[in-house]
Amino acid sequence: MKTAPIDYIESKATDIEKTKTFYANTFGWTFTDYGPNYTAFSGSGVAGGFELFTGPITNGALVVLYYENLEEIKRRVISAGGIISKEIFEFPGGKRFHFNDPSGNELAIWSEK
Repeated sequence: MKTAPIDYIESKATDIEKTKTFYANTFGWTFTDYGPNYTAFSGSGVAGGFELFTGPITNGALVVLYYENLEEIKRRVISAGGIISKEIFEFPGGKRFHFNDPSGNELAIWSEK
């Protein structure tokens, strides 16, 4: 069986610029902006990013797994009892979908294909 390693951690931010300043000054992270609503970080030991979010933040981090074949892993997620919370969608650099595990935790899986 192929594995799906944790590849990315995504968090929400109510103010992208303040968030970048905090993590840069506190931990030395660097950032790459992808428009006004998203910034990716590096220098933390794992890749990740912050998405601008205007609502209350109740579940701040999204663990993003990597799997080459999204259709295959989506079928496996459903077969194992996962519930798709966001269908496959495209973003700069690839595609991904979100799902809830049997306990209700939301995760995502991405691929560049």
